[in-house]
Amino acid sequence: MDQNTLTEIITEQTKRALWEVKNVIECVPDELWDKEYCQMPCHKHIYHMLHSLDLWYINPRDKDFTEPDIHEKDLNNLDVVSEKTLSREEIDHYFLAIREKIQDYLSHLTDSELLSYPSNCEYTRFTLILAQFRHLHSHMGMLMGFIIDDTGLWPRVLGLENPFPEGEYTKYL
Repeated sequence: MDQNTLTEIITEQTKRALWEVKNVIECVPDELWDKEYCQMPCHKHIYHMLHSLDLWYINPRDKDFTEPDIHEKDLNNLDVVSEKTLSREEIDHYFLAIREKIQDYLSHLTDSELLSYPSNCEYTRFTLILAQFRHLHSHMGMLMGFIIDDTGLWPRVLGLENPFPEGEYTKYL
């Protein structure tokens, strides 16, 4: 891992975090997809986590931000019951779009921009990224807890040093 610039570190850690997100989503068994946790189905917890990542990682005040096609009012709100059920395919498609958007953003981000403010935003770029790591891993912990409690299986994580699996791999530790 290159550690010569802050943006190289952020890029590497984001890549690791996103791999773990994808793995955890894939670890949710079909029978838990619609199961309610805190009065919300598991898929809504996943969508909330992804939607926050999509909106807040780069600029939550971006006037050009567009909701994903699958979005409807309050679908991202864990305090509001929604009628909509999201499929794995919809979640997977949304995840891939977010990953591509973030990778593109990071490929152009420089260290000197980290303490600058995105347009119309009261938070620095570094604050937004760090806040999303905190939010993302709070929800990842919850999802992992749901999976572990219901299946007894622990989803694989990479940590700081483990290599990215190539080809077929075991989703669980």
